Amino acid sequence: MTCRECEKQIPDFIGRKMDYLGMKRFLEHVDACENCQEELVIQFLIQEGMAHLEDGDVFDLQRELQEHLEEARRRVRIHEGILQMGTVFELLAMAGVMGIVLWILL
Repeated sequence: MTCRECEKQIPDFIGRKMDYLGMKRFLEHVDACENCQEELVIQFLIQEGMAHLEDGDVFDLQRELQEHLEEARRRVRIHEGILQMGTVFELLAMAGVMGIVLWILL
């Protein structure tokens, strides 16, 4: 992912509108790119800060951004775990079918 693509996706990330693969690529890029990290912080502070100011809430935007990032990372890990379990079940099913075929042929 390029910095330009990443910057375009920041509003979707903040609004929780990203799918698994997009979020994974976004997080990988943000974790490795200091400029995009800064842009994410700026956009998050502006968007969420304005919303909190309008509501009159007390807020800690740095903590909220860290929680948002951790939630996204957790969702990616869960999705990856589900994909890995699916792969294991597919392999077990294939082994079972192969065992049945061999049993029938022998």
